[in-house]
Amino acid sequence: MPPGLLAEFELLVMLAALRLGPEEAYTVSIAIDIEERTSRSVRRANVYTTIQRLEAKGLLSTALGDPRPERGGKPRRLVTLTTEGREAVRATTETIQAMVGELSDVIADA
Repeated sequence: MPPGLLAEFELLVMLAALRLGPEEAYTVSIAIDIEERTSRSVRRANVYTTIQRLEAKGLLSTALGDPRPERGGKPRRLVTLTTEGREAVRATTETIQAMVGELSDVIADA
């Protein structure tokens, strides 16, 4: 895979984090967003591991949010994409769009 491109699940995690925003993107909400939009089962442990890997690559950052009463006063670890992360999402989605291109009619007929 060329540098800067994301694997499928990494892309799903990054897109969910972007959609949810920096105040609502955390492991559980990201897993739920992916499940609702893709109708596929998502293990929270896989989301957590992917977040750790993307943070190590410098594509996102995490920080503890405010304590939450529904979590017994524990804060959520919130996810924010870095500039490099947004660029990786852009590059990956552009590559996918370039490959799909004029095949949308063929795909629709499948």
